[in-house]
Amino acid sequence: MTNAMLDGKVAIVTGSAMGMGKAVAGRFVAEGAQVVLTDIREDEGKAAADELGPAALFAPHDVSDEASWQRVVDATLAAFGGIDILINNAAILRRAALVDQSVSGFDEIIGVNLRGVFLGMRAAAPHMRSRGGGSIVNTSSTAGLAGLANMVAYGASKWGVRGMTKVAALELGPWGVRVNSIHPGRVDTPMTASPVSTEGRGAVVPLPLGRYGTVQDVASLHVFLASEQSSWITGAEIYIDGGSMAGRFQP
Repeated sequence: MTNAMLDGKVAIVTGSAMGMGKAVAGRFVAEGAQVVLTDIREDEGKAAADELGPAALFAPHDVSDEASWQRVVDATLAAFGGIDILINNAAILRRAALVDQSVSGFDEIIGVNLRGVFLGMRAAAPHMRSRGGGSIVNTSSTAGLAGLANMVAYGASKWGVRGMTKVAALELGPWGVRVNSIHPGRVDTPMTASPVSTEGRGAVVPLPLGRYGTVQDVASLHVFLASEQSSWITGAEIYIDGGSMAGRFQP
């Protein structure tokens, strides 16, 4: 794979048993990377890694737990010898109005979506430094760019990911580690339960590009941000939303 964009790189992709994470892991392997897929869904995660062959490994993982992150890092180093790329993709989405949101539910979403990103960056960055640099991509959302009703906990977590990404970019830049956030809009995945139905996939939707996103759209952006083609991009927030945010603040 002499023309592979990620040849020789080692990546961790969280939440990769299905949906966007699985698509990203598959694209990374196709581009020459060795990939550790992580998820709490062990059966699906093992099956996804098996599909990708010897360049892929599955590790059970609760991203909200510090010890679980250490086990994933240790497994990655043992299998592939280093870490070059971290994709903080794992997240949970549960809708609730502000006055109906329980404290326990709020804490659970923050734990996975925000603390999980913090723990991942903290665990992986020193190993990237020892390799001369690396790339971290944190999945936020358009809910981290504008307020969305009935998403108080999810919105808080995704705004937090956006801000934490910028702090990390400042601190890790001298190590050669780039940190960027991506902000998907409506992408058809099991987690989002997108309004895209089997019958309606060809229908015109109210977005400038006229369709909802696919997991491959998002995976392509991850490949670019993980590769040397984006070597002067850090601290950026990149919308991948079919243009949904383009007119968000128009009167």
